[in-house]
Amino acid sequence: MSDKLILASASTTRADMLARVGVPVETDPPHVDEGEIKDALLAEGAPARDIADALAELKARTTSFRHPGALVLGADQVLVKDGKLFSKAKDKADAAGKLALLAGGEHRLISAAVICRDGEPVWRALDEARLVMRPLSGAYIEDYLDKIGDAAFWSVGCYQLEGLGAQLFTRVEGDFFTILGLPLLPVLDYLRRVEMLPL
Repeated sequence: MSDKLILASASTTRADMLARVGVPVETDPPHVDEGEIKDALLAEGAPARDIADALAELKARTTSFRHPGALVLGADQVLVKDGKLFSKAKDKADAAGKLALLAGGEHRLISAAVICRDGEPVWRALDEARLVMRPLSGAYIEDYLDKIGDAAFWSVGCYQLEGLGAQLFTRVEGDFFTILGLPLLPVLDYLRRVEMLPL
């Protein structure tokens, strides 16, 4: 087994999160069409939790074939409001529209993590957080998007809670790492159990 965890993701947030807590990590994003797979699962009526889990597993499984014997972590996050699944914004106008829909209400962030070895899942975790966004004027949304720039397209909710995005909320319930896109504490627990991290 490799002494490094392979992260099947291009997410700098997830990679930085793991590196900051002392996990030896190497990134190798998978080549998968997440949008197409998400649409297919939605068409079949799959619940949001299953979609997050399936996408996380697909990423880990796909990348694990390129790293025989290594532990490969795939992760995914979905945002749900009023039964509707949100995707990452394509441009500024799309981001403004999404924030207008989220403003003044509660939404859920569901983060899934799956670890595969040689194409087979060996571990998985799922966690959920609930966030209440305050009412936002169109002018505030425009100013906010101008300030954060391309970061609006990095996450499904067009915000990063660790930065200016914190100003959008009145209440947050759930694990901070889950909100950032990875149920980190269960991942660390598993890595200790397989002796990739010290006990």
